[in-house]
Amino acid sequence: MERLRYSAALICAGLTVLFASSLLSNNGAQARPGTAVALRSTNSPARLQSYAAHVYLFRGLLNVFSLGMDDLAAQLQAAGVAAAVANHTQWRSVADDITVKYRAGQRGPIILVGHSLGADAVMSMAEYLGQMGVPVALVVPFDGTSSHMASANVGRVLNLYKNESVRISRGPGFRGELTNFYVRDVNITHFNIDKDAALHSMVIRKIRAIGSAVARPRRHPGPSNPVSLAAQPSTNS
Repeated sequence: MERLRYSAALICAGLTVLFASSLLSNNGAQARPGTAVALRSTNSPARLQSYAAHVYLFRGLLNVFSLGMDDLAAQLQAAGVAAAVANHTQWRSVADDITVKYRAGQRGPIILVGHSLGADAVMSMAEYLGQMGVPVALVVPFDGTSSHMASANVGRVLNLYKNESVRISRGPGFRGELTNFYVRDVNITHFNIDKDAALHSMVIRKIRAIGSAVARPRRHPGPSNPVSLAAQPSTNS
């Protein structure tokens, strides 16, 4: 019953936003710069190649939700990290493009971030990339609509959620770092969790740490021993 109410709320909100978006379009206004369906980035292809980590962010319903993904992408780009935004329906084509680049030698860390249906998409996308033999360094779902299992090719998952029934679990072969981070702040909801500044900062720190780890030479190469984040009683569950 809780899942049905949650889904109904998403659909109703989506119809409301669709109507509002139509009104804006009829008035010659744009909903927001950067909301095109196609994968977009402000960095040139040549510049993208110069960064170790590549972050792919996915919006949710109707491509007018989840504009916090655009804000997060802009912050990452300002910090020198290659980031691009797409709609959740495009995850397969983006994954195929990543696979082609990976097989061509582009081996920088791949990071997937998504909100709502975009959060579901990045979990499916990570599993698909595993089937293609492509590793994923980090997946960050912002309050997805259903539970998922982390696939074996994923190094880390940071699940930021409000819906108590939506958790990420360890799938077969997954030996990475898994954190289900319940956002207790009552002012944060499914519809604004993607825009929260504190959560953005948390994600940016984690992404930059991955980039820094790749840039640092390892003096003692050996098997990876990922350690889960320590649970915080007030925020993690």
